[in-house]
Amino acid sequence: MTSLQDNIIQEEVRQEIITRLRAAELEHDVRILYACESGSRAWGFASPDSDYDVRFIYVRKPEWYLSFDVERKRDVIEYPIVDEIDCGGWDLRKALYLLTRTNGALLEWLNSPVQYIESGTTAQSLRRLAPVVMNPTALCYHYSHMARGNAREYLFQEQVKLKKYFYVLRPLLAIRHIEAGKGVPPVEFARLMDAVAPAHLVPSINRLLELKRNTAELGMGARVPEINDFVEAELNRHGTAFSGQGRPDSEHKQAVYEQLNAVFREAVGSGRAR
Repeated sequence: MTSLQDNIIQEEVRQEIITRLRAAELEHDVRILYACESGSRAWGFASPDSDYDVRFIYVRKPEWYLSFDVERKRDVIEYPIVDEIDCGGWDLRKALYLLTRTNGALLEWLNSPVQYIESGTTAQSLRRLAPVVMNPTALCYHYSHMARGNAREYLFQEQVKLKKYFYVLRPLLAIRHIEAGKGVPPVEFARLMDAVAPAHLVPSINRLLELKRNTAELGMGARVPEINDFVEAELNRHGTAFSGQGRPDSEHKQAVYEQLNAVFREAVGSGRAR
């Protein structure tokens, strides 16, 4: 583990998470290829009482996929939150399909700064293919939906839910990152802010960050005018560019389907020796 990961996740918590992941492998007869931290702890603005959002990609034995009814089989594993640890994962087949749809959550998983398990080359291969498969407009759809929903519900009153600023700022900055041609946005909020945040906003954002990281339950407070102005300006600038039904598919998905199939076959085949 890197020093960054050690700072975010205490060693005893990390070991408990790995224990639960290994137990999930036994319970469901799967092999976890990749597991990481998602959400505020990966983004870098967790509160002292934030949950641990553990997400993973798993693969089953070959015969599970060689079934006439594979399309009807459950392709997720979910557990209730226990002791602030929230574990859930996707079957590799589902993850590969979502990669072709430029799924924002999956891209964040793959680039999380906090990794618990990385077995084999699957995650590395998906990181390599992600910039090729990614449709920038589709990823902007994802972040725009997130920003508009949180802004509409939490930020347009005199008293606002302060932590929700980050759930609006982060996707808006991610869109700026994509529009600037910088590729998949970094997961860490600080890196994203350094890359594309307007300089005049940085002091206000940093003050909110300090509050968020040190307050167990960051509640209501007075709106921050300069941040609200930025949010409204960005949403108005986007207009209807990222709205409507559906999202555009990857522009290059046909060219990489065989590569994704190779990733899938290698992952499934490597489990034959278990």
